[in-house]
Amino acid sequence: MDIHQYLEQQRQRVDQFLEQSLPESLSDPEKLYDSMRYSLLAGGKRVRPILTIAAAQALGHDHDSMLPFAASLEFVHTYSLIHDDLPAMDDDDYRRGRLTNHKVYGDGMAILAGDALLTMAFELCSQDPGNHGLTASQQLQIVRELAYGSGHQGMVGGQVMDIQAENQEVELSHLQKIHSHKTGQLIRAAVRIGGIIGGASSTQLESLTGYAEDIGLAFQIADDVLNMVGTREELGKDAGTDEKRGKKTYPSFFGIDGARKLGEECVARAIHRLESFDQQTDPLRHIATYIIERRN
Repeated sequence: MDIHQYLEQQRQRVDQFLEQSLPESLSDPEKLYDSMRYSLLAGGKRVRPILTIAAAQALGHDHDSMLPFAASLEFVHTYSLIHDDLPAMDDDDYRRGRLTNHKVYGDGMAILAGDALLTMAFELCSQDPGNHGLTASQQLQIVRELAYGSGHQGMVGGQVMDIQAENQEVELSHLQKIHSHKTGQLIRAAVRIGGIIGGASSTQLESLTGYAEDIGLAFQIADDVLNMVGTREELGKDAGTDEKRGKKTYPSFFGIDGARKLGEECVARAIHRLESFDQQTDPLRHIATYIIERRN
């Protein structure tokens, strides 16, 4: 299959839903919606919602009723980027090729826009069950997955550990713990939510979870490498920032070539976990390879 064509088709599908789900900037409070739309609709690969879609498709489910759940991952991801870029955290000026949210709207509005995106993610996931055909139990599972993946034992917990590790000597095991939370848990949630939507058995969900954990690590390794070798034009933000902030990364432990090799091993392991699935799972297999080969 042509993975780039697939990703583009699904990205357009997600983008259309995102555009329709956010109130127009003319609504009150105007500035809040303007700030939310500025970041949410700024582009991006939409990897997390597409993983949700692909996981559901692997189980034979492909209906637009799953888009609110898939989109909730992008709402959470975008909120995290807005907050990550703030002066109190990474203090970045550019994101996705343009000024970061707080550079345009100010720190206070950026914080509130992030807060609103996060809470709206749960609004999407708690919609009337008559609209999507899932059971109340499935819907509750999805909400729990999103909360766990984004919260204190997930992305937020990992961000805390990441801040605390700046300019510190950390062991590889601690670096892995940081990124399994900061990056990996939301990716894990995305795949598991797709599995729940598709009605995965416990065995299928276990395989999908292992796949997600492997590609989550591969994703972080690829990010670390790109931060060292990518350009601002490719990344849409400044390169070389990890080293400037005194952050330990996979290339700092293994070198660039060694880190790439580790990422390739993660991808191979992820694909192997899907061996019991049929060709409907090909998008997940190709996404795994795409993650380690991407240039931004």
